[in-house]
Amino acid sequence: MTGESANTQHPLPERLGIVGSGTIARGLAAVAARHGPVLLCARSESSAHRARGYLDIEAVEVTCEQRRLAEVTFLVEAIVEEQAAKAALFAELADVLAPGAVLATTASSLSAEALAAESGRPDRFAALHVFNPVTKMDLVELVFPKQATQDTRDRSFALCEGLGKTAVEVPDLPGFVVNRLLFPFLFEAVRLREETGLDPAAVDSCLQLGAGHPMGPLALLDLVGLDVAQSIGNTIGADVPPRIDELVAEGALGRKSGRGFYTY
Repeated sequence: MTGESANTQHPLPERLGIVGSGTIARGLAAVAARHGPVLLCARSESSAHRARGYLDIEAVEVTCEQRRLAEVTFLVEAIVEEQAAKAALFAELADVLAPGAVLATTASSLSAEALAAESGRPDRFAALHVFNPVTKMDLVELVFPKQATQDTRDRSFALCEGLGKTAVEVPDLPGFVVNRLLFPFLFEAVRLREETGLDPAAVDSCLQLGAGHPMGPLALLDLVGLDVAQSIGNTIGADVPPRIDELVAEGALGRKSGRGFYTY
């Protein structure tokens, strides 16, 4: 396979595995591949095929054979933001992962403590919340359950450093820090647009040019996914605008579906 080669000058401190094939999973794999080999485990052969098309990177091996995850020392789960789905995956992984492997989740709003309990290895569990687009955003919010060992903490911070990211440990609150503060603001932009009839591009331009935001709030919601935004809003107890509920019901989820506040 042709593509980028791993940067071995600053190798990853772990044999990294990722479960998932969506935007976050692929972005994380692309970043990690700059520093070492990565095993990405998709949930189906069709998902694996799509991931291979996106990740034309020599250092990323894409598989749908879950047993291969026995090889990794640090596994990051990056599937749908639903506790039941994550819990079901953790149950599947219980007999696959090596005893010393750390299991992390990219959950953006779910309780790290609750997910750790579902994992069966709360002492070797962390929430590793990366931000979209993963290839550009430097921050990782790290959240640990009470049972997490010092080894788990140290390895999680070391992995983030190896990925070239800045890790900040935050409390296990709904939405952690960024989403708890960000999504009420994004939702207010939706309400403002509905009240005024402003074009989405006008709202976004005001925030980009007037507040120095790299991306406007409506474009950001489309990038995150309106269904994900809806779920995060409900989790953190924010007032989700009716317009988001309407768009989600229509299947207009943002960039990934081709339509949201913008058409793609």
